[in-house]
Amino acid sequence: MNSEVTQEPRYSVGIDLGTTHCVLSYVDLQADEDQLVPTVLAVPQLTAPGEIEDKPQLPSFMYLPHSAELADGTTALPWSGKAEHLVGEIARNMGSKTPIRLVASAKSWLCHAGVDCKQPILPSEAPDDVQRVSPFVASKAYLQHLQDAWNHQFPQNPLQGQDVTITVPASFDPAARELTVEAARSVGLGQAVLLEEPQAALYSWIENSEGDWRNHVSVGDVILVVDVGGGTTDLSLIAVTEEHGNLQLTRVAVGDHILLGGDNMDLALAYTVKAKLEKDGGKRLESWQLQALTHACREAKEKLFIQAELENIPLVVVSRGSSLIGGTLRSELTRDELNRILVEGFLPFVSVADKPLSTLRSGLRSAGLPYAQDAAITRHLAAFLSKQVHATAELKDVNLPEHAGFLHPTGVLFNGGVLKADVLAERLMQVLNNWLQAEQAPEARMLQGADLDLAVARGAAYYGHVRKGKGVRIKGGTAAAYYVGVESAMPAVPGLAPEIEALCIAPFGMEEGSEQELPNDEFGLVIGEPVRFRFFGSKTRREDVVGTRLEYWNDEELEELDEIEITLPEEGHHAGEVVPVYLSSAVSEVGTLELRAVSRRDQQRWKIEFDVRAGES
Repeated sequence: MNSEVTQEPRYSVGIDLGTTHCVLSYVDLQADEDQLVPTVLAVPQLTAPGEIEDKPQLPSFMYLPHSAELADGTTALPWSGKAEHLVGEIARNMGSKTPIRLVASAKSWLCHAGVDCKQPILPSEAPDDVQRVSPFVASKAYLQHLQDAWNHQFPQNPLQGQDVTITVPASFDPAARELTVEAARSVGLGQAVLLEEPQAALYSWIENSEGDWRNHVSVGDVILVVDVGGGTTDLSLIAVTEEHGNLQLTRVAVGDHILLGGDNMDLALAYTVKAKLEKDGGKRLESWQLQALTHACREAKEKLFIQAELENIPLVVVSRGSSLIGGTLRSELTRDELNRILVEGFLPFVSVADKPLSTLRSGLRSAGLPYAQDAAITRHLAAFLSKQVHATAELKDVNLPEHAGFLHPTGVLFNGGVLKADVLAERLMQVLNNWLQAEQAPEARMLQGADLDLAVARGAAYYGHVRKGKGVRIKGGTAAAYYVGVESAMPAVPGLAPEIEALCIAPFGMEEGSEQELPNDEFGLVIGEPVRFRFFGSKTRREDVVGTRLEYWNDEELEELDEIEITLPEEGHHAGEVVPVYLSSAVSEVGTLELRAVSRRDQQRWKIEFDVRAGES
């Protein structure tokens, strides 16, 4: 490693490794306190063969071209004569025309149960003759492109030597967090730490207020962070408390990982226009035409939301056949359709007692992501606030009325490109305040001033400054309590599986850099042959401590996470040997959960890797 990389970091760099866009922002740590303003890096990227533009966002797409599709020299980048992977704007543009070669939503695949994220499975619907890559490789490619762009602009301060923070959804499970860290490590960013996206958005709001944020919140406030991005909806609650006369922020709850966002909205619009086209033209659209129509609807939606004077946007869908006049299909997207489909479809007025709708699934379905069955974001929000009604019970500064049926937010911070549309943000506030009024609670106020596209990266860059003890820090720790399944030692009984207990290995809110041991609980660890570990998580059980054993629970209390399949190294033992061990758990400084089994004989340790998922049985 050269001497430059070992220098004291000059910059704090925040990377928003998003589902649909990546953003890199940075703060000069040597600047004066009043000049610590996060700057967004303009990322050079191909927009078409041979064309390069600098853009604040790198679309999170990878395109896998045919060997004869691109001429030599047309994929050169400022730092390379030939791009190793086609990522960013060019990938999205080419993929809109040939979707079977487009890799999208790699981030969502990282926490998909039953999938080995290091196997080449994307694009999931590509035919056999199309090359595939793994979600892990795609994530690495986006990070590598950002790193190359940074090093091209700052050759004297390479990214490998800076303070780097990578954001992840608050709802990411331990395996997805570990995979993100491993992807960063594989491109040389082993020093990177993780930060939850809603916290990053709040840090950005604090930084953007230029010290005035304390005048907008007060002790006892509960801030609801609603992040609706291209592929996911992420919900978090952050309480404002007081300690030694100073305001303190504590993340008290996070929601489930909901695969529901702007992509769903674009597809809903596309299906609406498709129905009009097929009704008028009498011809069924092919799948590749629907993909192109979805891309066109995305652009039309953004124009209608931004330009209030427009009432409709023309849409053109190319046809390969010659039977259609001009070889194209023509339609339009109207403002009335936009409001009806997006506002009423995704943000309907519902009761706070409502839960997301669930329908009986088909016995056979295509391989793909586990998208939310219910498109109503307001129902997911209602379920989250109702489930977390007791989340602030231990905080003396937050007083919730005894009759409350859900946790009452007093402030709302929006994040994610979807909520840039005023009509969507206003509807969501209207629904929430209707719930609050029904319980005679004050209306929640919207926290203004955040850049919804860039806030997460900007907040992550500012977080590097906060980690040095400057500014207010949000207390968080683990977003759930975690448990490992322990199989009971019982005689074999025909038709009856051994009972499972859930052993708490990390309580809710276990802080980074802390470690807990369970020396009084002895287990037998199988060495040298494949074994499976079952893990569980709970976002509501806050009273459990390390070592708590649960003999029974309901689905509302504990959620089973991905199984982990692993062969632990023999290291002086023979295959199949059962070694007496006790468990030790830790939350690393990076923000990942670690579980180790420690031999009672000689203190030898085995790490249970959270990034090794079991395949589907």
